[in-house]
Amino acid sequence: MPRKIIRIKPLTIPEVKDILETLSKEGMDQFQRRTLDYAAKMSYLDPENAKKLIEELRAEGVLEEEEIVQVVNIMPKTIEELRAILAGGRKVIETSVLEKILSILDKYRIDK
Repeated sequence: MPRKIIRIKPLTIPEVKDILETLSKEGMDQFQRRTLDYAAKMSYLDPENAKKLIEELRAEGVLEEEEIVQVVNIMPKTIEELRAILAGGRKVIETSVLEKILSILDKYRIDK
């Protein structure tokens, strides 16, 4: 029976990891196990801090939801890396705004 998509919500890697960890390992299919393995290796934040960071970036009002999720997933360290992530957008973001975004990201880094 086909599934009906009710809504689409972008999730950060830490959120995906948190969701998959609630499932029993025996009940997971191969795709879910591989996804959990990837999420465990690529999570730069814990789920609570990821949600706080999303809210803080959203409050800036510059980035769209999908861009925010990508920034949180990748946690860029330089303006050049941040520009590369946001390059697909149609707007040009001033350097001062990018610096502010990086300073927000720096508050949440684990590897300070």
